[in-house]
Amino acid sequence: MPQKIAKVTEIIGHSEKSWQDAAQIAVEEASKTLRGITGVEIRHLTGKVRDGKIAEYRADVEIAFGVEGHEE
Repeated sequence: MPQKIAKVTEIIGHSEKSWQDAAQIAVEEASKTLRGITGVEIRHLTGKVRDGKIAEYRADVEIAFGVEGHEE
């Protein structure tokens, strides 16, 4: 049986709405250049504060995708 091999890359998504939106943006942007995304892990959630309010949400995301030629 062939082994499935995945690679993981880490990116940071930014949003003015929410951490969930920041993570979604990270996945959408990654999907523009990576084929076969199979999973995501949210590593860190951070943000920028201005005037006592969260002004920017950041999601540090690890994205897993299959290595071509090693699919099941």
